[in-house]
Amino acid sequence: MASYPQIDLYIDGRWKRADGQPVINPADESVLGTVSAATRADLDDALAAAEKGFALWRKTAPAKRAQIILKAASLIRERVDEMAVAMTLEQGKPIEQAKLEILRGCDIIEWDATEGLRLYGRVIPSEPGMRHTVLRQPIGPVAAFSPWNFPMSSPARKVAGALSSGCSIILKASEETPAGAVQLVRAFHDAGLPAGVLNLVFGNPAEISEYLIPQSRIRLITFTGSIPVGKHLAEMAGRHMKPAIMELGGHAPVIVCDDVDPATTAATSVTGKSRNAGQVCVAPTRFFVQESIYEPFVNSFAERASQLRIGDGLDPSNQMGPLANSRRIDAMETMVADAKSKGARVLSGGHRIGNRGYFFPLTVLADVPDDARAMYEEPFGPLALVNPVKTVDEAIEKANSLPYGLAAYAFTRSARNADMLADGVEAGNLSINHFVASAAETPFGGVKDSGYGREGGTEGLQCYTVVKNVSHKTA
Repeated sequence: MASYPQIDLYIDGRWKRADGQPVINPADESVLGTVSAATRADLDDALAAAEKGFALWRKTAPAKRAQIILKAASLIRERVDEMAVAMTLEQGKPIEQAKLEILRGCDIIEWDATEGLRLYGRVIPSEPGMRHTVLRQPIGPVAAFSPWNFPMSSPARKVAGALSSGCSIILKASEETPAGAVQLVRAFHDAGLPAGVLNLVFGNPAEISEYLIPQSRIRLITFTGSIPVGKHLAEMAGRHMKPAIMELGGHAPVIVCDDVDPATTAATSVTGKSRNAGQVCVAPTRFFVQESIYEPFVNSFAERASQLRIGDGLDPSNQMGPLANSRRIDAMETMVADAKSKGARVLSGGHRIGNRGYFFPLTVLADVPDDARAMYEEPFGPLALVNPVKTVDEAIEKANSLPYGLAAYAFTRSARNADMLADGVEAGNLSINHFVASAAETPFGGVKDSGYGREGGTEGLQCYTVVKNVSHKTA
């Protein structure tokens, strides 16, 4: 069994140990280790390193950049078992889900590395003696903030996007689940990434963001997290004229049309909803099911949810691990109690499991009124809210009724329904007949309060560049 790694800062190509807060195992509430916290002097060193690293990295040939990035991905693939154990220890997800997250992170890194070779500009036709050339150039040092729920793949998206575009980056990763970022950075270090191109810090989130974002050397902000924090950081970035990528919260609707098999769709929904114990910004949450299949769907959903094996993620027989922290337990209990008081039916789950470790079952609530908190506040946990609708149009209206617009899902065999859904659902990502919200090659991000900018795909890399027009009179 691999041990939990030491959690240090990484600045200008060197690891640095410092005092900090404990890292807690959510399965048994034991202390795994201590995460180092950056001082103001450490942040200044990281800024200087990122400035120096950018000057070197932007001049490095794209093919050479890709070679180093791909080497890092190869090292991560070799270390997947060790990294997965550390992730499960600190975050709780089942070990197989941890491995899949790491391998997905590798897919993202590899795709971005090769797409960085194709950040093309263009030549605009013009009159004789004049040439207009459009260039895409790396924007500069990036300040990146990643969340606790995906400790490796979320940092990987930001690091891969920045480095593949020719930028340097200061990554501020989560103090609660820091090992994924440490192991990610270690792979880049071992792959030969020049000092200063990638820097890793931990510490008080508000203090670090409020110090880094106004710095003139930082040219782009990228953040994944809650809507309130994202709005605060976007406001701060705006005051200092910094572009930002904001991948914020969601409250994903799932529209289940009456032309699908309810039991099969319910089984798929249990798998999608239980992933990472529902602690996913794109987690399927609000299920709108056409009336003719509503009862068989919701009953099958509840039956299958109650059969999930829940326990320590290191046991490969468990299908769902604990929630990541005690805050999520409090939130689940509060939302379930509120929904019940307003008339919702609890068909499975609803109560914490035991009193040691943050275990909470997949909870299916039926006939949930619109004024229940869980219907308009993102639960970010294993709550599935299932309600009947008469028509697809009504389902689309309900899906769009909230200020969120990150991911949405639908199940139908009808081409007409699929076309209506694609045109009418307000979301940055719509998945039909499956629960995969994004892939390495596709753009990912939200609309409305769920943010702006994109990660992934060609569009994601372009967010790390600036457009320069060069107009050259030759005669």
